[in-house]
Amino acid sequence: MDQAATSPADGERLASQLATALRKRIVAGDFGVGDRLPAERALAGEFGVSRSSVREAIQMLASQGLLSSRQGGGTFVRALPDAHGESWGRQAIVEPLEQLFRDNPDYRYDVLELRLSLEGAAAAHAARRATAEDRERLRERFEATLQDGDDATPAVLARVDAAFHLAIAEASHNLVLQQVIRGMFDLLAASTSQSLEKLYLVPRVPEALAEQHRLLMQAVLDGDPDGARAASDAHIDFVRLTLKAIDEDEARLARSNPPRSPLPHPHRPGRSGGADRKTDP
Repeated sequence: MDQAATSPADGERLASQLATALRKRIVAGDFGVGDRLPAERALAGEFGVSRSSVREAIQMLASQGLLSSRQGGGTFVRALPDAHGESWGRQAIVEPLEQLFRDNPDYRYDVLELRLSLEGAAAAHAARRATAEDRERLRERFEATLQDGDDATPAVLARVDAAFHLAIAEASHNLVLQQVIRGMFDLLAASTSQSLEKLYLVPRVPEALAEQHRLLMQAVLDGDPDGARAASDAHIDFVRLTLKAIDEDEARLARSNPPRSPLPHPHRPGRSGGADRKTDP
């Protein structure tokens, strides 16, 4: 790729060409959902362009919903484009329902019901169809869910949790399942209650999730469709019941600590009307 850009227009064309090249690599499967892109310096060297062109190309793909960047944390694949470069899952699933989620986050339970139906099927297909590359990616995504230390915030753990499940959807080799499941995770992330992050704040739940992920991964690696479906169903049912328990605890706490009305100012008239009356001694 020629980096001899001599004008802003040339620079924009170069960034657009790089964005197209990166999009093609994502479509080809070089990067899956949740995967981190190489550093800007590495991409600039690979394509023979400046780092500013790389940044502009990444911004283009981020504006299309395909990539997301975190300050100091790198750039990650957020959604899979189709062969024409469109993020079908976001356009068809997420965008029409985002406002609904903002108005009523409880619709996330509808999403969990759908996950229960679809992810079991995806896990069964993955157990039948996973390639050696799929299995390696699944192992890597599972190991990422076990991270600890200062970087293991609930938000980060929620992201790698989603990436693990999306690796199973990718291994199903069913593009529709893959995109629908990606859309469901985008919807959960759009929920104002941040459903996935809540799970990692509850004591002992992260350990339970890790064991459930391990059993699910092992069933896929063993080529056991029935076991993979059962492990997926058990995991999502656990997530649903745990979130309901969290919501019930929060509602109970809110009921037991209602907001207090402000006390009237001692020098102001009472609500019954009229100024304070003076009486003769």
